[in-house]
This record gives sequence, structure tokens and C-alpha cells, in this order.
Amino acid sequence: MTNEIILAGCAPAPLAHYLKALGILRLVAEQADPSAAGCWRDEQFVLRTALDKEGLSRFLLQDYRPTPIVAPWNGGSGFYPKDNQAGIESIAKSQAGRLGRFREAIIFGREAVKRAGLGESPKNEEKAAFLAAFRAEAPEPVLDWMDAAILLAGDEPRYPPLLGTGGNDGRLDFTNNFMQRLKELIEAADGAPTPSGQAWLPAALFGSTVPQLASAAIGQFHPGGAGGPNASTGFVADSLVNPWDFVLMLEGALLFAATVTRRLEISAPGTLAYPFTVRTSGSGGGNASLGDEAQARAEIWLPLWEKPAGQGEIQALLSEGRATLGRRPAKDGLDFARAVAGLGVDRGIGAFQRYGFLMRSGKAYLATPLGRIPVKRNPDADLISELEQNGFLDRLRRFARGDQAPGRIQSLVRQLEDRLFDLARQADRHTLQAVLMLLGRLSQALAASGKARDAVPPVPNLSAAWALRADDGSPEFRCAAALAGLGAASLPMRLFTAPQRFSKGRWEWDKESRSAVWGTGALMPNLVQMNRRRLLDAAKLEMGDKPFHGSFGAETGDVAAFLAGQTDHERLADLFLGLVHVRIPKEFPVQLGEGAVLPAPYAVLKPFFVPDGMLRRLGLLPADGKLPLPPELPALLAAGETSRAQDIGWRRLRAAGLRLPRHPATPPAAWGMDGPRLLAALTIPLDFKSAASLLSRFATPIEETL
Repeated sequence: MTNEIILAGCAPAPLAHYLKALGILRLVAEQADPSAAGCWRDEQFVLRTALDKEGLSRFLLQDYRPTPIVAPWNGGSGFYPKDNQAGIESIAKSQAGRLGRFREAIIFGREAVKRAGLGESPKNEEKAAFLAAFRAEAPEPVLDWMDAAILLAGDEPRYPPLLGTGGNDGRLDFTNNFMQRLKELIEAADGAPTPSGQAWLPAALFGSTVPQLASAAIGQFHPGGAGGPNASTGFVADSLVNPWDFVLMLEGALLFAATVTRRLEISAPGTLAYPFTVRTSGSGGGNASLGDEAQARAEIWLPLWEKPAGQGEIQALLSEGRATLGRRPAKDGLDFARAVAGLGVDRGIGAFQRYGFLMRSGKAYLATPLGRIPVKRNPDADLISELEQNGFLDRLRRFARGDQAPGRIQSLVRQLEDRLFDLARQADRHTLQAVLMLLGRLSQALAASGKARDAVPPVPNLSAAWALRADDGSPEFRCAAALAGLGAASLPMRLFTAPQRFSKGRWEWDKESRSAVWGTGALMPNLVQMNRRRLLDAAKLEMGDKPFHGSFGAETGDVAAFLAGQTDHERLADLFLGLVHVRIPKEFPVQLGEGAVLPAPYAVLKPFFVPDGMLRRLGLLPADGKLPLPPELPALLAAGETSRAQDIGWRRLRAAGLRLPRHPATPPAAWGMDGPRLLAALTIPLDFKSAASLLSRFATPIEETL
């Protein structure tokens, strides 16, 4: 019969409780029920075993044989004269059968220290030599602990972050504390449970209340129980711990073992591989910042699985635990989040609990929760890989962490990484828009810094998928996309937003650029200035047709909202600056804008801002006809001389043979029309259907009016 025991005292956070769940499963499977399995459900660990609740408690209290966890290479481990000897002496002198393996490990450790002639813990080369000799002769049970705490590869030992620096965190030695906690749980004379141990166990397993915890350190594993300032009602609180939590936590940590990898995708001769562990990213979680990265040890992503798995399955998962982006391993937290979204991780995992080993409370490290990431396919996260072209994303992030990065760039990069984390978590058009807007601001900030231009290339060309998936149908987005798609092939708009040029298949900075006229001011003056410069550049290039051909055209409703002042100009500008780096598609899947009546002055002047090819296609010009844009017209609109611009446009239309109303034989009134806004609206390309509907009036019978 299999029982399902809900361990309410074991949760994915804090780290101590996650490891405690693994410890319980490992011990039950190894010492009581080989068929035991477990999974995570509703923030609790569920143990499936032949034991019932009473049987599980009885096993831990009476039969559990502690794993011999010793670290004679550490100061404070109990193996040196100045160390606390309470725990190690209690076990060494005990007569309990369940502590037999531990006694043997202590004897072996003391003999190893004696053979090495050590009066204090070894350092540097002496420590490396001691570790190698110790591992060569250590009994098998001790090796499990060593593999989890230390990796002996190359000239120097290396230390996985989960267990500090070889089983200690500063002055806190985990192994000595483990032995001290066992002394509080198990009677040394006969191995019976202590009265306190019996009282503490229900709280550790089932989350029940306990009258009083032990005053002892728990280290990095449980920040909330570490004590310190403001941790209780007084100024400073002691560190409190349930000894069972500490003991079972370290028992669970033994499932994590470091290995040396020599894989094709890793260029280094030997690389430390620790399960689901990468460099710390100070973004994507509210508890960390870029400033934490330099002193952080690493971050670890702990898997949460929803179907029962036995110890062997979990150990296999952890031993091979890695995340990949394509063919390369994830390097840091952002890479890992992207790998999770792309299913570049082992199957069977429902989510990952992310922890960063961050320096807090002086120089102590704490396992700080940095969020939960569900494992699910998210195509939007694949778009992030496009930012790696020409090394852009990596070089940008590296520069932002250097001493020469301006504060604005550091801030923008932090915001960008946060949004990329969000994008990896879930597909969301507004998050994608936020990424695009940040890329636009970063392009401006990089262009303004000589050191940044030397270190980071321009934002790369991005695929049309960015625009398609970011489209929310708003007038701001449609107008920004239409503007960004102007002259995509011959005179791309990004030339006018930052000093850059396209050379040898990629974009590069161009310090000689005269086209980059977009400044830090408001939208309208920038659009006017950009329009003027585009006309000059088009004339120099002798493009022939007017430079108003766009990849995508907005609808009349979008332009009407812009003319009526119903759009958010700041958002539109930010979207435009981001979308200039995107290949704008010819059309979007759903046109959400509704048709609207545009003012007559716009209709009169729009033919001058439409490519002649479209006018000929609409039958407004003969096969070889042209309707050039009078050079003074944009200047008059920019200066607010809307009526004068109207008069010129009206006369030119009549001279070109377009049908105009006989009565009144004068252009429509332009009172109240803002010239710069009208010029900007005229520059926004219309889709063919909207343009045909608007301009067809010039081909209607003369009796009809505008």
C-alpha cells in the first residue's frame, strides 16, 4: 500500500525547506522504502511511500542513520584545538549503532589531520594537497559529501556555491553545526530520540507550531531565520533554527554533486558544472541589482516537478542538470530564463525556483529568492536571440557593468534585462513593446557616448516578428510602425535617429553622419526636423520618386486620432525609435483601426506625400505623370503657415490636372490646423485602401466637392 504524505513543512522557498524535502526523500528511499517518490504540489512537497505519517516520524526518530558529514579541511570543523568540540565529541564517544558510520568518519578525519601534521586548518597549496590525500582514502559515505561540497580538478579545489566554500560560510562550518544539531536530536548513549527532537519533528515535517526553537546559526539557507537587526521585536534577534530543518537540509544537499565537464560547446579544458547553476544576473528579480553581481557567488535554479519521481530519477536529473541555448550552455540568469522558455532544459519540470547567493548583512551570503519561472514554450522568448547579432547583447551587458558606462546606460540596461526576463516568462505584446522602446532609448544613449560606441555596436536589424507580435492595434503603434517603415530599402529611418550606416551586412556607428537629427526634444519638432533632412538626403541621392514609400500604411482612423491630439506622443516616439530597428511587414494580421473622416486640408496636401506610383495606380496621374512636392510646402507647414501651404497645394493640384470642385474655387479653410502636426500626419504612410478612399475624390465628377 502506498501512502501520500503531504509535508507542509517543506516548500520551494526558503532554500532550507526545499533541500529538506530532498533530504527526507533521499533518506526514506535509501534506508526505509526504496520505492519512495515525491513531487511538488500547491507549494508543498508530497511524499509517496509505504510508510504512513506515524511510520515516517518513527523512522526519523528511531532508525535514521545520519550521513557522515565532516570537513577536516575547514577551520571550525571540530578537528582543531580551537574549534567547538561539543557535537563532534558527542558522536565520537557515542555507543549508538545508528551513529556508527559517523564515528568511523570522525576517526578517519582525525587520523588524516594527524598524518598531515596539521595544528590548524590548511591553507592554499597545503589545503589542496590535504584534500587530494583525504579523498583518495576516505570511506565511501564521506565521498558523497565531498562530491557535493568540493570539486578537485586542476591545481586548485573549486567550491560549488550551494555549500559555501567547501562546507562553510565564513566562520560558520556546516559540518560542525550538523553534528551539534544531531546531538540535540539523538541521544549519544543509545541512539534514542531526545525529548526536544520528538517535539521539533512535527514542525519540520508538517509545519505545525513548536514552543521554542534552538538558538543556532543556519547560514545562507534560511534568510528569514538568520536573525540580526529588525528580525524580531527588539533591535537585534538571535538566529533560531529547528535542528531537524538543518539536519535534513544538509542531507538533501548531498543530491547535488559537482562534476568536471569537457563538452564540445565549452572551450575551457575543464569547467565546473554544478546542477542548474549559472552566474548571477542582477536583474529579473526585485531582490537583486546589477551592483550585487560582482560579489555574488552564483545563482541556482531549483527544479519543481509535478509528477512523483524517485530518488534515482531526481539524482539523474540533478547530475545532468543544465540548461542550453541552442548548442551552448546557459551562462547566467537571463540565459537560463531564455532556456526555460525555449524548453532547453530536462523534461518533466514544471517550474524553477530561482535563488541568488548574494552578499547581505555585512559579508555574509544569503540564498535570496529571485522569483519563480514556469517551464512552458514561449515563442516570444526566441526573439531575444536576434539581439545577439554582432555580439550586441553580450557587449552591451558587459559594458553596462564596467566602470566607464554612464549611469543612464546602466539604468537602461537594467530595465532592458528586467523586461527580457519578463519576456522569457510569458508572451505579452506590451512587454515586447517595452523591450522595443528600451532598445530605442539605448540606441540614443549609446550614440551620445564615445566610449559606448567603441564598446557596443548599434542595435542589430530585427525580424518582422517583433512588429507582428508587439502590435496592439493602437493608433500609436500603427503610426509608429508606418513611420518606421518609410524608405526601408533606400533610405531607412534609423539613419535619422542615430549616427550609423549599413556596411558589409551589418550596422556600424558613423561619426561623420549628418543625417542623424533626432534629438531629446518632443515628438513633433523631431518629426519636422527628420522630414526636412530626409527630403534633402533624397534629393542628393536623386531617388526620382518622392521618399514617402513605406512598408506599411496606417489607416485613416489612426491618422485622424493623431491629428486630433488623441495619441500619446511620448509613447509614439518611443515606439518609433524602437521600431526603426525592425523590418516592418507590409500588413498586420488584424487591422483594428476604424475608418474616420480626415480634415479637408489633409486631403488637399496628402497627394504630395504619396509616391507618384500610387497616384498613377489610382488613376490620378497619367502613365508618365508626376506630382512633385513643392520644397516650400514642408517649410511652410513647419513654420505654422498652414493657409499658405494650402494655397500652394491647391494651385499645384489644379495645374497637374487633378479634378477639383468648381465651387467654391478656393481651397478649404485651414483655420485651427497645427502646421507641424499636419506635416507629421502627412508623412505617415496610409495603407492602399485608405489612400484610395481618401484620394478617389480627386477623380470624381467635378460637381462633387471635398
